[in-house]
Order: sequence, then structure tokens, then C-alpha cells
Amino acid sequence: MGPAIGVPLTTIEPRTSAVVIGIFWHEPLAETAKRITVPVEFALQRDDEHIPRQSGLALFNAFTSKEKTLHANAAHTRSCPGSRPTARPGSSPDSAPGPHITGPT
Repeated sequence: MGPAIGVPLTTIEPRTSAVVIGIFWHEPLAETAKRITVPVEFALQRDDEHIPRQSGLALFNAFTSKEKTLHANAAHTRSCPGSRPTARPGSSPDSAPGPHITGPT
């Protein structure tokens, strides 16, 4: 249900500089998605048992951002890959496996 809130919120919140959105039915959000121009990362479950793949692709295609990425996972909703493991509290972020994204300090 995140996209039902995240897509409209992205269009009205001026501080939004990028958005990560997941699969959702395109019909209720397509017109709103057309107004999103910030970078978009979109997660699609290829074999989702609730939302047809074509509906998810239609929502992805509705975003007008010049910078958008589609992550299609060959799985159904309940087996959506989680985020990469993170460091334990109190440890260095560098001890977590995988790539790191850092920003200005």
C-alpha cells in the first residue's frame, strides 16, 4: 500500500529529491505518477499473485522522470527480496556487506 501514499505525497512534497516505489495497480495512480519528475527506483514482482505484471509496468511507464530504474524480481509478493544486511547497532557501517551509499558529512 506504500505507493498509494508515496506517489501522491511525492507530487506535493517539495523536499522530495528521489523516490523508491513498489508495484501497485496503475489505474488509480497513473495520472498522479505522470507529475513525478524526481529520480524513481521501482520494484516489480514479476509473478505477483495480486497485481498483474502489466499493471506494474504501466505504473512504471507513467513516471515522467528522466532518471528511473526498474528492479524486476522473479518472485511473488511474499518473497520480495529484502534490503541488504546492515551493520549492527554500535558497529561501523563499513562492516556491513555490500555496497554503501554515502553522502556529505
